[in-house]
Amino acid sequence: MSSWSFQRSRGIEVVHREREVQVRLNTVDLICLVSCSLGALVCVGPARWAPGALHNAALFAFMAVGPLVLRTLEAMYPGRRGITVLADFWLLPVAVLTHSWLSPIVDALNPLLKDAQLVAADQRLFGFQAAVELARLVPPWLNDILMVCYYGHFVWPLVLGIALYRRSRGPSSDFEECLTGMGLLFFLTYAAYAMVPAVGPRYFLIGSFDGPLKGAVLTPLLDSVMRTPLYARDCFPSGHTGTTLLVLFYAWRFARRLFWVMLLPGIGLIIATLAGRFHYATDLVAAVPLVMVVAGLALGLSRAARQREVVKGARSVPVDAIVRP
Repeated sequence: MSSWSFQRSRGIEVVHREREVQVRLNTVDLICLVSCSLGALVCVGPARWAPGALHNAALFAFMAVGPLVLRTLEAMYPGRRGITVLADFWLLPVAVLTHSWLSPIVDALNPLLKDAQLVAADQRLFGFQAAVELARLVPPWLNDILMVCYYGHFVWPLVLGIALYRRSRGPSSDFEECLTGMGLLFFLTYAAYAMVPAVGPRYFLIGSFDGPLKGAVLTPLLDSVMRTPLYARDCFPSGHTGTTLLVLFYAWRFARRLFWVMLLPGIGLIIATLAGRFHYATDLVAAVPLVMVVAGLALGLSRAARQREVVKGARSVPVDAIVRP
């Protein structure tokens, strides 16, 4: 709150005005707030006995209050560009970091692995295990290329987000719809990890492979790095496939040139989920309807937000501005 006074030529008049700080949370802010709050509540509730639960609850809570704090600071200091950018891209640290904090939640809600059921699903749907078959067909030099593509999962969403953000020099309806879709995808994917925990063929079907994943130069290093995450029961559905399909969808809609740049690496990334022994084919199939649902929800939410802005703008027209004949 603030107040000030001014002096007029025909006397002294003191005017007190109250300036209210209006905090605006967009849809992806609410997704981060709700999802991280749920994670914290589960960690202090049914998962409080699990190792690291209280520590992870504090981390989830920190991520949950992030949008509230940043948007408040943005409203109080509108000229600070860094605060706005950090607030607009808060989903990035949420998506990257919270993945490692899921273990207590899964320990409490669903500690039994579902790999056997996923292997059986692959046999019923396809009659074979895709990861095992590709291990015999993909040459080492191609594994190097596919593994490099696999790491694009951490790159392409950020590239698309920056491209959409820079094009409008700030958040736009395209950028916010893309971020809303990504936020919903991460939230639902992480929830699925808790409901269907699985470690994937590289661990569960280790006896079916002739040896470690072979590569010409890079594969051993890149494969070993993917064995170090704190949480490894993240098989169903394929988050890499879902993220890639969603990024390609938004690139096709909003950044067509970037779509063509992403297309081949994106296809390589999806193939790498199987060739790298990270996923069952069922995981990839399950990612497709999830992406369709997320894209539809994001589109509906984006249209509703734009409609609210139009209505709000119409209501904000002062009475004096109405011209009567």
